[in-house]
Amino acid sequence: MKKKKQIEVLAPAGSLESMRAAIQAGADAVYMGGTLFGARAYADNPELPELLEAIDYVHLRGKRIYLTVNTLLKERELSGVLYEYLAPLYEAGVDALLIQDLGVWEQVRRWFPGLPLHASTQMTVSGLSGALAVKAMGGSRAVLSRELSVDEIRRVCENAGIEIEVFVHGALCYSYSGQCLFSSLVGGRSGNRGRCAQPCRLPYSVWEGRESLTPREGPYLMNLKDLCGLDSLGELLDAGVDSLKIEGRMKSPRYTAGVVSVYRRYVDRYLETGSEGLKAAAEDRELLRELFDRGGLSDGYFHRHNGRDMLWFGEKPRRKPDQELLKKIDKAYIETERKEKIKGFLTITQDLPATLSLQLGDVQVTEEGDTVLPAKSRPVTAGELSRQVKKLGNTPFELESLSIDLSGQCFIPMGAVSELRRRAAAALIGKALEQYRRPPAALPGEEKPREHPGKKKAEPVLSALVEDEASARAVLESEAVSRLYLSTELLSFKELKELSAACASAGTECFLALPRIIRTGDEKSLEALSELSGQISPSGFLIRSIDGLSFMKRMGEGFSYVADHSLYTFNRAAREVLSSMGFSMDTAPLELSLRELSERGAAGSELIVYGRLPMMVSAQCVKRNVKGCDKRPGLLFLKDRKGKRFPVRNYCRFCYNVIYNSEPLWLADETEAIRKLEAASFRLQFTTERPEEILSILKAYERALKGEEPGLMPAARTKGHFRRGVE
Repeated sequence: MKKKKQIEVLAPAGSLESMRAAIQAGADAVYMGGTLFGARAYADNPELPELLEAIDYVHLRGKRIYLTVNTLLKERELSGVLYEYLAPLYEAGVDALLIQDLGVWEQVRRWFPGLPLHASTQMTVSGLSGALAVKAMGGSRAVLSRELSVDEIRRVCENAGIEIEVFVHGALCYSYSGQCLFSSLVGGRSGNRGRCAQPCRLPYSVWEGRESLTPREGPYLMNLKDLCGLDSLGELLDAGVDSLKIEGRMKSPRYTAGVVSVYRRYVDRYLETGSEGLKAAAEDRELLRELFDRGGLSDGYFHRHNGRDMLWFGEKPRRKPDQELLKKIDKAYIETERKEKIKGFLTITQDLPATLSLQLGDVQVTEEGDTVLPAKSRPVTAGELSRQVKKLGNTPFELESLSIDLSGQCFIPMGAVSELRRRAAAALIGKALEQYRRPPAALPGEEKPREHPGKKKAEPVLSALVEDEASARAVLESEAVSRLYLSTELLSFKELKELSAACASAGTECFLALPRIIRTGDEKSLEALSELSGQISPSGFLIRSIDGLSFMKRMGEGFSYVADHSLYTFNRAAREVLSSMGFSMDTAPLELSLRELSERGAAGSELIVYGRLPMMVSAQCVKRNVKGCDKRPGLLFLKDRKGKRFPVRNYCRFCYNVIYNSEPLWLADETEAIRKLEAASFRLQFTTERPEEILSILKAYERALKGEEPGLMPAARTKGHFRRGVE
């Protein structure tokens, strides 16, 4: 067994009540959001005074609190209210921030030096490469994607050189966190902005052509059971995981307390006896199901890549609550508050001031009170003094021991003893919290408006991204396309070689698009891709995840690198971060409106102007779950209650699914507006289109960019967020 100095049980706190319940139940730390920039915008998030109260509450009990700032910030938000929001929390001693946005990350490092930064699971750290990137950015902890196996987690823990946090209980998203635009594109409520409407929990039928493959068990095809990691706890801790994270900021204090109490007990057992025989008892699993039941519990991805047994295809079960069990949780952790044990030393000596020392851990204070008088009749007794000092009332303390030094026949009013006790307790609170306080953060200087890191071009060029050879050949028939992105998800190495040569013959730049998710098992494929690149010499690469940064490092400076839209740049600061990493171009986010793109700056960026936008990247496989795995990429369709059909493609080489929007993005009729953004390149993405459709679409955009009528207007189309944006 690998010995660890500390194992953290990390609990969700969507409210002050949940925070208190978590600490009372044994959590070592809580993560909590305020009213701004947290990934649970609809939780009962506390205002600033309550957040400051929460910071003091956990610190007086020797625990930690992490603030969630794990959404993407628009330009106005980053340059406006973020500093004012964070400064008082930084000064009060918040222990760390959880961050998704690279611009937020860089600004916080500049404003609040020394404040620990944790990479949120929204950053999609899916392997060692991503964790090392977090370390290189100055992060102290990475929260790994929920999809990783125990073996993958072990490799990260052994080699990352930073703390590793892993989800062990609660809801599982169907998509890799940070790679979901489903709620955003369908309902205008973005998960990247903390407002996910959970459309994945709704019923869908699944079709292959005209054949329905909807399971008999029910149509809830993306409704994952909740994660329960109790059976894998010993393996995770042996692997070196530093923090065990429980999901549930939208759930009740009772849920928080109950779940924390179970995991606290198993972690303590591990610390005493190790991982041998650390299996979940039936009654503990039943308690966890009693607290929340979505259709059963699953051990998630710890020992599998995906599978239909992780899903509950029917409606949420109706359970009759076990009221006695729930009352027991309430009484133990919500209605009763455990106090911090302190030591006391009271000295009563005639003609000298009474003194009371209180000690909490290594913190000690001493206060003087009234002068002790000689007793005229009945002297004060040690019992009377003890009873008075122990009345610690509403303080967070209780006396574990009290030493009384009472010399001679003394008298002191009990009111004076009470006042001495109150002042000593207040002084102890103050000194205990003082060690967490930070000096006021330096005000950010007057900043000049950030210029875009890219270069302006007089005329934007057209680029195209394709996934198969027929689409690539169709694109190369058009002289209007200057750059062709070849997806490495489906194209074989033989096809990549041939198409690279065809690009060279056509005078078209050839870029290789890396996979959207890179995990430990993908390293051999990337090594082979690196060798192939040495043979075909592409102009550059499209990097689509933080784990792709290691590929950039391996390939060196001889290539150009474009950051895809999934490496989010909602603000200029994020663009600057990517530019400093070696990217020559970023891709404008899909969730910003025309006005917001203008504020962010799009000059030097690539703007996606056509294509079925990816709404989810999932480790789950719809094809496998409804039909079985034949290791052959294919195309299915999910149909919602309104009859909209969403293409689903399984990318077997890297074993993930991508669910695409039902309608393609179409901005050919917005040419005048998009040209004003001064983007360097306009990208068209082809996924399900036939070659003849691709040629028609390319001609339409070629005409539109010349100021002519496109001559084509698809019946099914969307402007995405170009006009409407998201909250």
